Amino acid sequence: MRKIVILGNGIAGITAARHLRKRCDDPILVISGESDHFFSRTALMYIYMGHMKYEHTKPYEDWFWDKNRIEVRRLWIASLDLGARCLVAASGERIPYDVLVLATGSKSNRFGWPGQDLRGVQGLYNLQDLETMEEHTAGVDRAVVVGGGLIGIEMAEMLRTRGIDVTLLVREPHWMSHAYPLEESQMIEREIRRHGVDLRLSSELERIEGDAVGRAETVITKDGAEIPARFVGLTVGVSPNIDFLRGSGLELDRGILVDEYLRTSAPDVYAVGDCAQVREPKPGRRPVEPLWYTGRIMGHTAGLTIAGEETKYDPGAWFNSAKFFDLEWQVYGSVPATPGDGESTIVWVSDDERYGLRLNYRDETLAVVGFQTMGIRYRQEACERWIAEERPMPWVLANLRAANFDPETYATHEQGLVDVWNAAHPEAPVELRAKRGLGHFLKLHRPNLHRRSA
Repeated sequence: MRKIVILGNGIAGITAARHLRKRCDDPILVISGESDHFFSRTALMYIYMGHMKYEHTKPYEDWFWDKNRIEVRRLWIASLDLGARCLVAASGERIPYDVLVLATGSKSNRFGWPGQDLRGVQGLYNLQDLETMEEHTAGVDRAVVVGGGLIGIEMAEMLRTRGIDVTLLVREPHWMSHAYPLEESQMIEREIRRHGVDLRLSSELERIEGDAVGRAETVITKDGAEIPARFVGLTVGVSPNIDFLRGSGLELDRGILVDEYLRTSAPDVYAVGDCAQVREPKPGRRPVEPLWYTGRIMGHTAGLTIAGEETKYDPGAWFNSAKFFDLEWQVYGSVPATPGDGESTIVWVSDDERYGLRLNYRDETLAVVGFQTMGIRYRQEACERWIAEERPMPWVLANLRAANFDPETYATHEQGLVDVWNAAHPEAPVELRAKRGLGHFLKLHRPNLHRRSA
């Protein structure tokens, strides 16, 4: 019998534990200093906003762990002793392992700004951050959020639900202009401002000044603006949570370096989720991807391999989704800020600027390579399949309503994108097929509708 220790009880670590238990009887110990049990990290904002309670964010009942013979311990780990094959807790306790899975997640970035350690200045990643935010925002009427990524918008939305005036500082000329095409960036900017957020583009943090008792009081930007703020959210991205591993002998870069089976440089040690850095990522993928679904796939992959079913990590086509206040967003495949070499894009935005559709494709073959939707929900199965099959744009546009996942009672917007295409290709116009129900979708995509379970 091997003692399997999993450090981290997020989606990656718990998925590994579940799939291991399905396939082996080895003792499994899950360690986390953050919480007693696995919870949905993406739901933290809804606890603050009053939409959920903490117990509502736990996918499994507390009895689940005993029933499945998965031991859980609340413990902070200070270091890893590879030679002795054990974890060393902050208390000095040593926890031996035969197989170790590192699933330590991310930590909020800080870049050495003066005043970043004042009271009332923090990031938002873990449960302790949420508890601190509750304390630091009590009685606050003005706040500044630094950084315009997804966490920044989430924090701004959280603060606005408490009636707190929010200034959001974004250093780029448009929101996430390094990653989003201009039309989508501007749609998100309008949504942010529509909800009463003071969005300041091309604005960077210089320092944070405090009051006489060490609490944040004023934010100073690089262009000299002074913004009163009793709470300052630092949401300038995250990085792998691996500081405690430095000096352990494990090969590290930005994250813990892993091969295609998620094995680290040390025998019987694996890394999954946000903390893992793939040495040779698949085309179109990044070495470090702090995403919920990649963590889930990594946990599944490592669980299979450790149980004796060697499996290579394959995240499939890139996809992500988010919600910016009331504006939903989805992306499948490759939709960068500007099309890649040999690729083009078409985009449609509604007159009220609340809905948008974009498709990217190869110039030579017209094969679709990416979908991006704003305010419209598309089926992941359809988008991934059409990209994998290199379906040409005329075919995709004709069948585009089959990808639409919105309820039958919702208005559809595919004709707008077809009109954009036809205006550029009058010699061979596309006719959009009528929207039909789920049966048509299933028929169109039979067989192999679903990708392998993850």
